[in-house]
This record gives sequence, structure tokens and C-alpha cells, in this order.
Amino acid sequence: MINYDALMAREFPVIEHQYTAKDSILYALGLGLGVTDPLNPSHLRATYERDPGFAALPAMVNVLGYPGFWAMEPDTGLTWQKILHGEQALTLHAPLPAEGTLVSQLRITGIVDKGEGKGALIYSERDLTDKATGARVATVSSTSFARGDGGFGGPDGPVKPVQPVPEGTPDVTHDFTTPEGAALIYRLSGDLNPLHADPAVAEGAGFKRPILHGLCTLGVASWSITQALADGDFTALTHLELRFTSPVYPGETIRTEMWRDGSDIRFRARVVERDVVVLNNGLARLK
Repeated sequence: MINYDALMAREFPVIEHQYTAKDSILYALGLGLGVTDPLNPSHLRATYERDPGFAALPAMVNVLGYPGFWAMEPDTGLTWQKILHGEQALTLHAPLPAEGTLVSQLRITGIVDKGEGKGALIYSERDLTDKATGARVATVSSTSFARGDGGFGGPDGPVKPVQPVPEGTPDVTHDFTTPEGAALIYRLSGDLNPLHADPAVAEGAGFKRPILHGLCTLGVASWSITQALADGDFTALTHLELRFTSPVYPGETIRTEMWRDGSDIRFRARVVERDVVVLNNGLARLK
């Protein structure tokens, strides 16, 4: 059972994450960039270190300084087998270097008790700072839905508000077909959960085959937004937040649907082949 005070005060280790241009390229390949369209100049900018505009994809901050699946540790009191990744957000305070060393430390920012049998929400956040300069590069936040841990006597709020998605036809859409082997490449950026590689594990979890990482789907959507609305300049992304609603199978086409709302971009993403919304309540900002 969750001990509210103990979990809120839990100290996480400081993580130093050194990465190279090779890691930035591997992350981009894990999204599918360059795999099926290796001559595309906008793909090469993320996958070829000698390209004049070579840069790291902003969404890579999700896998840098990542503390791992800490909910499995006994002192958390969490039923880790029933935890779902509900929401994710990232803010870039400065351009993400193509290589370097970042320092981060996770902190729990809120826990909401939805009641017995209804689960709990766990909000967490980490800042990524450049070790060499001390400058803050990014802030990454996440919402986990602990389905098996409600009713521990904790507060019933505040609950993070959900971003609205407009009604009607999107202003613009962008399609990206994920490679069949995308999950096997993406997992090499840090998330080695066998759910994304082992057919037997996937079947045991109720899926017909291994599924794509939710953060990989997020990366594809962030890429699509910059292709459609930033003239292909993926470094223009400064903020992204969304809710995960359904898994993607590698090989499926992700259609990102976008609405302009002043300086904001509202979006969602669906799998074309099954007409299922996989990301929802999205908000993005471009510089």
C-alpha cells in the first residue's frame, strides 16, 4: 500500500547521462527516421552526423537521465504490475545538444488517491541540466496511473487539467508509417521492457504481438508536427504534452491531426489502419 508521506519524500539518485552523436542517431532510427526513407534530407539531419544541420531530436529528452522503472522497488509500496503510463510532457529551455552529459534527479510532485478500486495518480518530474555549464536544458514530467493502489487515504486532488482537443476537421495532418522493427531499435535507447520485443510476453499481456513504446509514438507525433508546421525544422519544438490512450503495433501508420490555436498547436494521433486514437489531448509549441 502507498505511504503518502514516504513516497512524496522519496529521494531518487542523481543521474549523470553521457551520450554521443551515435546515441542521438540511434534514437532517431528508433522512431523510424531514415529506415524506410534514407535519402530524405530531413531524416538525414537526425541520422547522419556529417549533415551540416545535424541535431538531436527534442523528444530524446524523454530517454536521457531516465531513472528506470523505479516503481518495482519494494519501498514504493506500489503494485507495479498494474501501473500504466498515462501522460507525458516535455519543455525545452535550450536546444538539446547532439552529444554531451546531462544531470537529472527525479522528484514526486503529487499523488492523488482516486479511491478504493479506482487507483491512484502519481505525478513526477525531472530537470535535465548540462553538466559542463549548469544550464537547464529541459524539464520532463510524467503521470502514472497506479490501477491497483487506490484507497490509501491520500488526497483526492488536485488533478492535472486535461488539454482540450478541438472538434471538426483538423487544419493539417501528417502520416508516418512506422517500420516493422521499430520497437526493437527504440528499446536500445533505454526501455528494455520485454513487452516490446518478446511475442510470448506481449501475448500474456493481452496483445497479439509486441507493441510500440508509448514514448516512441510520442516521438513520431512530435516529428510530424515539425514536418507539417515548422518547415521540417524539428529543433523548433519547445513544448509538448499529451495523454496516451491506446497502443500502436510496429508497422502501423500514425496520423497526427493538428489544429492551430494562436501560438498553440492542439493535436491528437490515430492509427490509420485501425482508426484508433493512440495519443490525445495534445498541446505543442514551436519557437
